[in-house]
Amino acid sequence: MKRFAVCCALILSIGTTCLPANARVRHKRHKPKPLKVQVATLLKDPAVSRAHWGIYVTRMDGKPIYAMNEAQLFQPASNNKMFTTATALALLGPETTYETKIVGQGVFDGHAKLRGNVVLVGAGDANLSGRTLPYVEPVDRPNPAPPAPDPLRYLAQMADQVAATGLKVVNGDIVGDDTLFPWEPYAEDWTIDDAVWGYGAPVSALTINDNQIKVTVTPGASVGAQATFSLLPAISYYKIVSDIQTVGANGPTSIFYERLPGSKDLRIYGTIALNASPDVEEIAIDDPAEYAAVALKAMLDARGIEVTGRARAEHRLPTDTQGLLAVSSQPVADLTQRAAAAAANPAEKLLASHTSPPLEENLVVTNKVSQNLHAELFLHHLGIAVLGDGSTASGARVVRAFLTGRVGIDPDDFIFFDGSGLSGHDLVTPRAAAKLLQYATTQPWFADWKRSLPIGGEDGTLAERFPKLPIKDHLFAKTGTLGEARALSGYLECASGKTVIFSVMVDNHTPRTHADRDTMDKIVAAIAETN
Repeated sequence: MKRFAVCCALILSIGTTCLPANARVRHKRHKPKPLKVQVATLLKDPAVSRAHWGIYVTRMDGKPIYAMNEAQLFQPASNNKMFTTATALALLGPETTYETKIVGQGVFDGHAKLRGNVVLVGAGDANLSGRTLPYVEPVDRPNPAPPAPDPLRYLAQMADQVAATGLKVVNGDIVGDDTLFPWEPYAEDWTIDDAVWGYGAPVSALTINDNQIKVTVTPGASVGAQATFSLLPAISYYKIVSDIQTVGANGPTSIFYERLPGSKDLRIYGTIALNASPDVEEIAIDDPAEYAAVALKAMLDARGIEVTGRARAEHRLPTDTQGLLAVSSQPVADLTQRAAAAAANPAEKLLASHTSPPLEENLVVTNKVSQNLHAELFLHHLGIAVLGDGSTASGARVVRAFLTGRVGIDPDDFIFFDGSGLSGHDLVTPRAAAKLLQYATTQPWFADWKRSLPIGGEDGTLAERFPKLPIKDHLFAKTGTLGEARALSGYLECASGKTVIFSVMVDNHTPRTHADRDTMDKIVAAIAETN
């Protein structure tokens, strides 16, 4: 036994001290194929080879690492939000807030009676809703989740303030006033299909619950029975015609929603399986200012305030005749904010108010979950703040001036018709996205802005992508999906420990497939592996 131990010790001694250094076992990281080779191989796949691809990778200082079609134009989809939110954070500032007011306009008889209108004045607050702010990372959210707050809670709080003034009778209307912005509910080339759904909700300075209604369809009690539905908020606004049949267990669940533009008639039809979970959809509100007025009128009534008139909206129609391209291409001499000019109304009395969360909190939500409406509100606020005009064209003009004048992006490298990327007219080059990402790293607001980007495998629109190391938690990027276009741009921590900037865009991929997304994710993995 002792002899065996001595032999083992001798072998160990030889293994560690007697072998030449070059004979020792070494663990080397596998040397990957060059990025150019890997990308070429990936794009040969017949499932993606006919699509139009653009890729640009740089160091953090902007020095190019890899480029393919980087100067060609692509639909950015929600990559557009990067440009809008960066401009908003830089020009409006992280602490900016907006105050929604309820005022009485007319003649008061003491505190109890008003001969005139109660006006809910929209200030472009994106978060008059049940959303919890600041944004909470998924890992920090309570499990199980607590009940969601009332989506009309802030409107209810303001109704309480009105009741506390002693007002009892309103001989007039309840008005939803969104005249801060011109009434341009949809930007150019938003599709008619999108207008039904919450993600395509109309833009209004008086935004309520993201300008959408949650519709929940539940199977009937037996096969052949009509399914039931419920609305949240439960406000009578749409006339709903429902014809949803309950079919056998494991049968097809296929539910359709139809509403013509400008119509209050919402048709829901199809089938739902007897054992199916409730089907939940977000449906856009046709006129958010009118909807808010309807909701406020019901709340005042519930608080014992008699309203003799009706609930209605007050809009300001656009008057510009030049068109977006002509307006947005005009230079902006000064990108600093203008002083707000408040129009004083001597017959106006403040009854209630609500102040929004700071801009930076809304910005995180906007980029994390890719909230289209909120990005559009940023665009309109930029027009108001810099040019004194909250139109889509003025907002686009400010964004263009910022991107070309301060960021230094080539004016021919982009054109934006909106703030969210829903417009099919939006175009951008991968090198423009990379240029913005590089510029942001040099700015005092960079940490706040980067914090708003989805994290691979963790949260937002990247929660289900890149679920494993080495990319999980090492990718900070904005997604984009629109029709047959997809984009992903951001910051990537690579195998070497260095961080690179990248933008990958694809147009004209095969409809209703995910092959392009899978290939895009493999390209990102190749970038991480080779840098």
